[in-house]
Order: sequence, then C-alpha cells, then structure tokens
Amino acid sequence: MQPTQKNKIRLLPNGMSDFATIRRDNRYYVDKTMFIPKLEEFKYQIFLRPRRFGKSLMLNMLAAYYDVAMKDSFDDLFSGLYIGDNPTRRQ
Repeated sequence: MQPTQKNKIRLLPNGMSDFATIRRDNRYYVDKTMFIPKLEEFKYQIFLRPRRFGKSLMLNMLAAYYDVAMKDSFDDLFSGLYIGDNPTRRQ
C-alpha cells in the first residue's frame, strides 16, 4: 500500500518551534488551540514553564492565529484543530 497524506507516518517535531512548518509537513502537533479563548479573557499573559515545554511553539501558533499577513493560510494551518472549528471574534 502506497503511503498517502492521510496514512503517512507522522514524524515528531523534535526541536521545531515553527507552527506553520509543523502543520504543513504533517508532523505531530498536540492541539492547544482550545486555550486561545481563555487567553483572550485576560489583559496580560505570561508563560512560565520549564525549558523545552513548548513556549516558543505556543507563541508561534498564537502569532499565526492573530497575524493579518497569515489570514489567507488560516484554513490550511488550523483545519482539524479546535480553533479552526470555533474561531474567536478577535481572529
């Protein structure tokens, strides 16, 4: 059986913090987009986590979500994720 995009073996994004590259290369991504509506409730956010806990990837994902320049690629990047089905009004 030939591997297709759907049944292709997904690689781990070890050391990668570029959200767009991870999604476009079909790598594993743990969906944390359900926290975006919660983040919008607060005026100030701070991410205090130990090293290698995904802070840069989370900020890169938020940048992709709110960046006007990436508006055209929203469906490609966020389809199949929580926020792709439930966008906030600040999107």
